[in-house]
Amino acid sequence: MPEHSHPTTQLAALQAALTAHSQGSLGAAAFGTQARAQKELLAALPPRYGEVLLNLLDRLEASALFTEESCSFSRSSLLDHLQAWVDKAGASLQVAQ
Repeated sequence: MPEHSHPTTQLAALQAALTAHSQGSLGAAAFGTQARAQKELLAALPPRYGEVLLNLLDRLEASALFTEESCSFSRSSLLDHLQAWVDKAGASLQVAQ
């Protein structure tokens, strides 16, 4: 298995992309594309993780259409939820090892 496809490596790449997006150096669409590309990571986690991540990404990408925080799409709240997802995914991978 190539190193770049290892689930923990992909989780680290996802964390880096989330940090870049949070700092404004990576757009929502690019972040979503990168997150969805982490196939081995998603395959290594319980199926519910994939469902939750895709839902969060859809909401994040939709929120990018708004220039200000709206009651339906709080960018900061979505970023917090994505960080929690990354943290829980990391914990789940640790348990599985």
